[in-house]
Parts: sequence; C-alpha cells; structure tokens
Amino acid sequence: MSYHEISGARVPIKAWTNGVPVEEAAQKQLRNVASLPFVFPHVAAMPDVHWGLGATVGSVIPTRTAIIPAAVGVDIGCGMCAVRLAGLTPSDLPDNLARIRAEIERAVPVGLAQHREAEPGLAVLGDGVHDLLAWLRERHPKIGERRKDRLDTIIGSQLGTLGGGNHFIELCLDDKDGVWLMLHSGSRGIGNLIGQYFIEAAKKDCEQLSIELPDRNLAYLREGTVLFDDYVYAVDWCQRYAARNREDMVRRVLIVLRRHLPPFDHQVEAINCHHNYVARETHFGEQVWLTRKGAVDASTGRMGIIPGSMGAKSFIVEGRGNPEAFNSCSHGAGRRMSRTRAKEAISLADHVAATQGVECRKDEGVLDESPAAYKDIDAVMAAQTDLVEIRYTLRQVLCVKG
Repeated sequence: MSYHEISGARVPIKAWTNGVPVEEAAQKQLRNVASLPFVFPHVAAMPDVHWGLGATVGSVIPTRTAIIPAAVGVDIGCGMCAVRLAGLTPSDLPDNLARIRAEIERAVPVGLAQHREAEPGLAVLGDGVHDLLAWLRERHPKIGERRKDRLDTIIGSQLGTLGGGNHFIELCLDDKDGVWLMLHSGSRGIGNLIGQYFIEAAKKDCEQLSIELPDRNLAYLREGTVLFDDYVYAVDWCQRYAARNREDMVRRVLIVLRRHLPPFDHQVEAINCHHNYVARETHFGEQVWLTRKGAVDASTGRMGIIPGSMGAKSFIVEGRGNPEAFNSCSHGAGRRMSRTRAKEAISLADHVAATQGVECRKDEGVLDESPAAYKDIDAVMAAQTDLVEIRYTLRQVLCVKG
C-alpha cells in the first residue's frame, strides 16, 4: 500500500504523498472536504497536492447528490495535449531554437492576448457554441454582464490561445530518441466566467438555506435543482471547448514546426486529457460525481501526461487503474511555493541556471514558474508507482510561457 491516511475527518483521506511534503494548510482543506456529508466513500490526495481555493489542487473528490463548483475551479477543462513527432530525432532540431519560439509566440497568442478575429473553426464544436450563447442569454444573462466585450467574441477570439500562469507550449525530447510537442491550457475566458458565476451562485444558495460549511468556498449545488443541471451543462461545454482549444494550438504550432524541421508524421501518438473537471463515474458500486481538481484519469491502459515545469522533466504515463485512487494520478509536480513567495525566494540567476539548455523566457516575469517553485517531480513520480507506469520521460528544449 503506497498511500497513507490523513486522520481527523468524517470519511478517510487516502494520500499518495509518501516522500512528498504536504503543507498543513492543504491538510486542513482535505479534512474540510472530507467532512462534507455527501462525499463518498473517501477523498484521494495525489502526490502533487497543495493549497487551492476551497479544495486542494491535486485531489479527487467523489460526491453523491452534489457538486462543489470551486473544487472544479475556474479553468474548467484545463489539461494537457502531447503529440509525438514521428520521424524526427534530436539531431533534426536546429542548434538555436530562438526563431522557432518567436514564431510560435506569433502564431499562438499568450498571456492576455487573443486573436484579432474570431476563429472560423468553431463549427468543430457543432451547434454547441451557438446553443451555449443563446442558453446563457436566456437563463443566465448576468454571466455576459461580467465582460464588456461580447461573449461570442471571447469564445471565438480566444480559441487557439495559450493564456498565462502555468500554461505552456513545449518542444521536448524523450528517452527513446524521439521528439514531442506538448502543451497545457484550458477553457480561457469563457470557462473563467462560467466558473466564477456558479461558484457565487452556490454560495448564495447555501446561504439562503442556512447551510453551515467549514469553508465558504466549499459551497455546493444540489442535484435535482435547476442550478445543478445548468452547471453540469455549462461544465460539459467548457470541457469540450478546452479540448478544442488545445487541438487548435497544436495545429498552429505544427504549421510553424513544419517550416523549420524535416518532414514528420504527428498522427502516430496523441494524447488530450483534462485535469480540472467533473464527470459521472461509478466507483465502489455507486454512481458518483467525480471531481478531479488537478488530477488526471489514470484508468487501466489510459495514456496521460504529468508535466514538470520549464527545466524539469515531464512524463507520458499509462494508467494502472487503482480503484483506491478512483483511477487517478497527479497532474504535475505541484507547487511548493506561492507565486508571491517564489518571486521573493528565486533570483533571476537561479532561474537562468535551472533552465539551462532550454529556449525559454529568462526574465523576472516568470520566476514564479521556475522549477524551484514546484515540488521534486522525481519524488512525485516515486509516490505514485501504483497509479501509473512511465512510458516516456521527456525533457524540454523549448518552452513558451504566457
């Protein structure tokens, strides 16, 4: 048994954190979640677990008859995409990758930037795009009031954009002489708007019903209510939008890479997985709403991605389907420093040294994303050997950050 139990809650907390530090604030949040009456049968903490809004990042929360919107978060459907560039080896890459990075940054808007015109490929999502807009205007018009620009502009212009924070686009080399394109992003502005709206709606609903909570950010929506059904509909749409966003960025980056590299095939192996989402699943004989907040589906045979940060290693893994972890694994290394603390503790010289050999930003604006801000990825992987099997070990040679 590679997990241990954190005591002091209504239901067990099973933590795959052997050899990985977990701050007291995160343990308190795990106990808060495990105290809720609709959590069943236990809470699972992944080795990258750390403090989050209401619920820890790096936790798996099964619930009956309720969903906690803040546990899903505001970047609904955030996840990873990785594509192996078959036919290429490290020797096919130019010695200097600066030009490729600059072209990727022009092709894919990063940070707060977006496309000047709406992406014409929205039809890939089907009528769901237009259905969502009509649905929001009819049932939840206040969502649109949060942004002065129009919702359809946000949705169209941000499709195929990276965002900021820990989102990235990377070119990586694996331990089998292969080359990979890997990226991390989510549902962008529309997911944020929908997430914030329903988090506040859950708080108001719980307050009106005088429901006592260990943390106001654990306010929940009750199954069988209109708000619950609307949230499930909106979350599903955001998860599809996030996956489509990653696919569009891959398309744009591949166009850039084909201008600079020998011919390659990118259809050999591709992975697209969420790590901030909720889904209806069956565990321990019952149907539950399973929220993976910073966790990846690691069902038996399922391929997943566990990234490091900039200069750290990343892993392509295959799930072992561990039922005690609700068939899940970590979504990365997990922060060990807050962004504010990282900017205070990590010097520019430290960051430059940590990212040696990686074509990436080397300025004070990304110190909070430097490898030292995160837990030891090797320790994280060692703590979850019964959750996943490593198929490829990657190292970054190019990293684009917002």
